Amino acid sequence: MLIFLRSALFSLGMLLATVVFSVGALFTLPFGFSVRYQFVIRWAWFVLWWLRVTCGVHYEVRGLENVTTANAILFSKHQSTWETLAIQKLFPVQAWVLKKELLAVPFFGWALRLMEPIAIDRSAGSQAVKQLIKEGKERLAGGRWVVVFPEGTRVAPGKVGRYGIGGALLAQASRYPVVPMAHNAGEYWPRRGFLKKPGTIIVSIGPAIPTQGKKADQILSEAKGWIEGEMARISSVPTVDDGLSAD
Repeated sequence: MLIFLRSALFSLGMLLATVVFSVGALFTLPFGFSVRYQFVIRWAWFVLWWLRVTCGVHYEVRGLENVTTANAILFSKHQSTWETLAIQKLFPVQAWVLKKELLAVPFFGWALRLMEPIAIDRSAGSQAVKQLIKEGKERLAGGRWVVVFPEGTRVAPGKVGRYGIGGALLAQASRYPVVPMAHNAGEYWPRRGFLKKPGTIIVSIGPAIPTQGKKADQILSEAKGWIEGEMARISSVPTVDDGLSAD
């Protein structure tokens, strides 16, 4: 019952913060991207703090020295909503690869659009990949990190989703390094769960994977190998891989 009440209090605070920050973000429109970005990411920072206060969810980061001033392509494990918040706290200015439907979500989508993401129509096939490579190279050239969830959607702890090739094709085309990230956030904030379990999420950031002279499938294989190897080490749930490594 106590966990339920704490989770409800957290959800209420997150909802109110989303509305306030989304409306406030509209007033940053006359300013440049850096001003808009710095305002919007404060929402994620607040929600992480509120989660700790209400639900007792903390986090520990390993490998933070691998987050350098030189931008790269981040390949992150995707288990929860939590990592979408934490990445905004842990990494410098970034652009996200995401499904375009998120931009239509009331309030949240308004603020998300101001972050200049790479919004992909997943049904567009090869055109979506071309868009990812084109816009991804532009964001990287502008000094931003590009955030990719290779599995495409959130997967439950202990599961390995199908790793898509799009982010690796961007790495091949741009020659920017890939930085892999593993975490066990799904054990505390489940992908479809309302209850938030108190505890400490482990985040592990790996060393940059060079991409020059490598094909996309090799880049993807190296990134997946590091991420899933690290997941086996930090997760309390045994991993089951269905063998589907790429789209």
